Amino acid sequence: QVQLVESGGGLVQAGGSLRLSCATSGRTFSSYGMGWFRRAPGKEREFVATISSSGGITSYADSVKGRFTISRDNAKNTVYLQMLSLKPDDTAVYYCAAGARASYPGSSDPQRYDYWGQGTQVTVSS
Repeated sequence: QVQLVESGGGLVQAGGSLRLSCATSGRTFSSYGMGWFRRAPGKEREFVATISSSGGITSYADSVKGRFTISRDNAKNTVYLQMLSLKPDDTAVYYCAAGARASYPGSSDPQRYDYWGQGTQVTVSS
């Protein structure tokens, strides 16, 4: 069993930045692909970013490309999402996810993820 705990969310003005962290339990973190997803009010969950198990491959949704950066530290069992130039449309609950079937090269498909965190709220004011 893998547990994921997100942190780092909060309220920020448009143009600001936040760094989300997702700490995981277990000794198999380095074998999992990791992803960040988000759900905005009244909308479906959407893919944000993914990183392969080694950290060598990353992929992003078009809406965040160039502004968000996903990274991981396998020694700390933690994945990060650095968010710059935030917009009000980025307001959502952000979830991290882990999945062996997403290990290479990562995945935007939520069905490839077996474990999910509880989410952290990000609110961007205009």
